[in-house]
Amino acid sequence: MANSSTKRSDFGTENQGSNLTDQAKNLAENAGNKAKQAVDYARDKAGQAGEFVRGQAESATSATGKGMETLAGTIRDRGPQSGFLGQASSTVADTLDRTGRYLQDQGLSGMAGDLTNLIKNHPLPAVLLGIGLGFMLARLTTSSRS
Repeated sequence: MANSSTKRSDFGTENQGSNLTDQAKNLAENAGNKAKQAVDYARDKAGQAGEFVRGQAESATSATGKGMETLAGTIRDRGPQSGFLGQASSTVADTLDRTGRYLQDQGLSGMAGDLTNLIKNHPLPAVLLGIGLGFMLARLTTSSRS
């Protein structure tokens, strides 16, 4: 009889171990699900924040374009009308007007696409310009530390 009670207690110990293993698996699955939910929530909020910032940047770009067009009109109205200065002010006003319309029509996404196409069509000058800008930035930052 003592032998059968030993078997029962062994069987009970095996069941308890199995239950603990199942509980640990359930806890791990729950923790994994909670972590996935947290990541999904953070990703969603980051996407919403990105869309908000993108919208604000597009609005600012459009407002800048409107401001440039307004400045062009002011230069036309108040600037010299004849002579060398008249031609210069007319050229500046025309350039501001065109740039303002471009900013309003294209926005940041259009500008990015145009810049991408420009770099694709002229890769060597783009690389050289990047190297030059990097060199200038390095000189500015190292000279300010000294």
